[in-house]
Amino acid sequence: MYPNTLKFIQQLIHEGTIPGAVFNIIDQNRMMQKALGSRQVLPVKEEMTSDTLFDIASLTKVVGTTTVILKLIENNHVAPTDTLKQHLPEFHDDSVTIQQLLTHTSGLNSFIPNRDSLTADELISAYMKLPIDKEKQNAEVVYTDTGTILLGLMIEKHYQKSVQEVIQAKVLVPLNMKQSTFHPQEHSLPIAPTEYSFARGLIKGEVHDPKAACLQERCGSAGLFSTIRDLTNFVSMLFANGKTQNHQRFLNAQTLRLLTKNWNDDHLKPRTLGWDLLSTNNQTHALFHTGYTGTFMIVDLETKQAFIFLSNRVHPLDNRPLYIARRDELIATYLSEKNQ
Repeated sequence: MYPNTLKFIQQLIHEGTIPGAVFNIIDQNRMMQKALGSRQVLPVKEEMTSDTLFDIASLTKVVGTTTVILKLIENNHVAPTDTLKQHLPEFHDDSVTIQQLLTHTSGLNSFIPNRDSLTADELISAYMKLPIDKEKQNAEVVYTDTGTILLGLMIEKHYQKSVQEVIQAKVLVPLNMKQSTFHPQEHSLPIAPTEYSFARGLIKGEVHDPKAACLQERCGSAGLFSTIRDLTNFVSMLFANGKTQNHQRFLNAQTLRLLTKNWNDDHLKPRTLGWDLLSTNNQTHALFHTGYTGTFMIVDLETKQAFIFLSNRVHPLDNRPLYIARRDELIATYLSEKNQ
């Protein structure tokens, strides 16, 4: 089962592109789950294990924040065409829609001077005033964390609880994702460290992303730590037409169908709500998302095939261009075997 993909992952570890990985390849009723390489190389080497907790970075966006928004849409609390300002009056502009934020077509200019020196309140205040380039609205796809951070603040406003508390209650608990957490140091599971930085030392059990580190529980774009077991639970729900492992309805089938649609205009990169859409070479588009720390998920709802990949490629040092090139080769290898 997927011998070339397995060999490629082993090669990534051997060449030092990643220290190790835990992954699960799901092909309808078959699974190949493995833990390979090292969880940690500095200061002491630790072997990778399947119960390792990873900082999943921007996978937080799709597993957490997007899923909460799908539930809000399902319950008619929000609509994709609603403006952000309807639900978050503090935001200054009344043209940006929830759909645009989910598809990265809002025209938001995300640059914030001295961002990393701001307090959480100062950073949130800056997000509320970000300028909008109206010419880029619905005309360009510009992937940023900003849209999901704003959506997280909208969720906070709706529930009167932090977005991370809402994700815990509305996603992690019902899907039995009990190993997943925004507070990894409170768990007994082993943690994969991320980068060794001059400012922070070895980052282990704390979120790698600086915006998430600042915003803490108010951040909807990153911060979740998870395991292969829990992310497999999440994908299993998608494949079960929105039902949990104990056959409880989590999302309606009609809501899940929203994810099979390309919400962008034809001349733009295809995206659905929250997720990228990846061409699988067999006339289908799979849900796809990556995380900066070395994670990604490919989920083909039509064929019930998935590839969940967890690594801490930023450990001990961040060599992003090399990893991106090799990751894309890994994905191409997987897709070629998926379609056989």
